[in-house]
Amino acid sequence: MEDEVDRLVAAWRRERPDLDVEPLEVLSRVSRLARHLDRARRIAFSEVGLEPWEFDVLTALRRAGAPYQLSPGALLTQTLVTSGTMTNRIDRLAKKNLVERLPDPSDRRGVLVRLTAEGRDKADRSLAGLLIQERAILAELSRQQRGELACLLRKLTGPFDNTPG
Repeated sequence: MEDEVDRLVAAWRRERPDLDVEPLEVLSRVSRLARHLDRARRIAFSEVGLEPWEFDVLTALRRAGAPYQLSPGALLTQTLVTSGTMTNRIDRLAKKNLVERLPDPSDRRGVLVRLTAEGRDKADRSLAGLLIQERAILAELSRQQRGELACLLRKLTGPFDNTPG
């Protein structure tokens, strides 16, 4: 079965036979898949009234386990945004009653960000919706193929995930 990337690669091989365009066969598909996944995420999150960045922050808190709280620094690490961006995001989520700021008992100057009951509900519902969307994207693959693909992608992304900055 031919796809758009096959046509793109064939055109480049015809036009630039001097170049090895093999990386396009994999990474152009990853790029296209990322766009489809982004669309699926937006659909799942819009059903509960969240933006993708809101999902990222709320689910980082949800994954922390009870009492569903983290320091702003821990949220920075998990969401890969700047300190100023995180402060803005926490402010916006607090105004929507999805998170609350609490004094950090172990640091008089610090704060903790805690998920509210409404924030926890939105995190749970949006995750469930996302998983429905993602299962549909992966429907053509067997369980074994999904496992193999996960291993291969881990091998590709590992160096990026384990490099500071």
